Amino acid sequence: VEKYRPQALSELVSHRDILSTVQRFISEDRLPHLLLYGPPGTGKTSTILACARQLYREREFGSMVLELNASDDRGIDIVRGPILSFASTRTIFKKSFKLVILDEADAMTQDAQNALRRVIEKFTENTRFCLICNYLSKIIPALQSRCTRFRFGPLTPELMVPRLQHVIQEEGVDVTEDGMKALVTLSSGDMRRALNILQSTSMAFGKVTEENVYTCTGHPLKSDIANILDWMLNQDFSTAYRKIMELKTLKGLALQDILTEIHLFVHRVDFPPSIRIQLLIKLADIEYRLAAGTSEKIQLSSLIAAFQVTRDLVVAEA
Repeated sequence: VEKYRPQALSELVSHRDILSTVQRFISEDRLPHLLLYGPPGTGKTSTILACARQLYREREFGSMVLELNASDDRGIDIVRGPILSFASTRTIFKKSFKLVILDEADAMTQDAQNALRRVIEKFTENTRFCLICNYLSKIIPALQSRCTRFRFGPLTPELMVPRLQHVIQEEGVDVTEDGMKALVTLSSGDMRRALNILQSTSMAFGKVTEENVYTCTGHPLKSDIANILDWMLNQDFSTAYRKIMELKTLKGLALQDILTEIHLFVHRVDFPPSIRIQLLIKLADIEYRLAAGTSEKIQLSSLIAAFQVTRDLVVAEA
């Protein structure tokens, strides 16, 4: 993941509009305070580090950029101490500004964020702040209004595939067409996750196929889900229960994952609307109960029951 982290702004594959805006800010030397937010693995940290590399030469990087992550201490004392002293000292020779990068800013306490407001305002002359976070709602409004916000959405498959192919070629990994699809599906727009799955699968199995990817991440296979659905709708209760339990034990599947996948299937199966609504409500209830930490066996029975009731209703309507 670190080996193929984009080094320059031109290497980043997605969010062209954001990058062109930032590029213009830099070229006109009018960089505002930035707030980058969005799900993990979408290029927020890479973007700002690439900016920093463009702004500063190797040897001045250390003195001009202060990067603090959630793993570093960023309580109110740090904001009032090191961050304040870094921001308040002028650069001697160059006219340009310093850069403070606060990664995972949503992990900062309310007090620290409040203390930061004043620092950002006071030292805009010679320091720019860049806050990076996953959840915008965890950043206090006062900080949001002081920054230019950019949302980094999940990456689309069209953007991820070429990048993955580049890595695959460099590393000489054997990937099939369906394996590639599985990578993109399971990572759901998170580039870092896609690369991690690729790496672990190729190390575990040598060849990256759909089945291997699903097995490696512990996700139920599409064929397994189709079977489970078939059993629940076409077998009697005890047979369905027995078969699903066997499959779960054999493959080590979690009911939570099975439920998520089945939910997608329910939308594809042609149920009458009123019946589908009842079924989805049932599924939602089961998911909620699972999250509360109940017995998987009982919830599995409940899941099969929900489908069998649905089946009987469909039959009755027909």
